[in-house]
Amino acid sequence: MSKKRTQYTSEFKAKVALAAIRGDKTIPQLATRYGIHPTQINSRKQQLIEQAAELFPSAAICTSLRMMPSCTILASSALR
Repeated sequence: MSKKRTQYTSEFKAKVALAAIRGDKTIPQLATRYGIHPTQINSRKQQLIEQAAELFPSAAICTSLRMMPSCTILASSALR
C-alpha cells in the first residue's frame, strides 16, 4: 500500500517559510518541528523571497494600470 501525499495549506507553507527566513532555528530543526523535509522548507523560503515584491505594488505601476483598488489609493496619493 502506498502512503497518501500530504497537502499543506498556504497558511502552513507561509508559516514555515517565515520561520526559515527569521533564522531563529536551523532548517533541520524546523524540519523536525513541522514534520517536513528540509528541501521543502528551502523551496518555500526561496519562493517567498522571490515573490515578496509582488505583495507591494509600486505607485508608478498602479498609476499607469489602475488595476486594483489599493493601487487607486496609492495612485491618488502619489499624484498629490
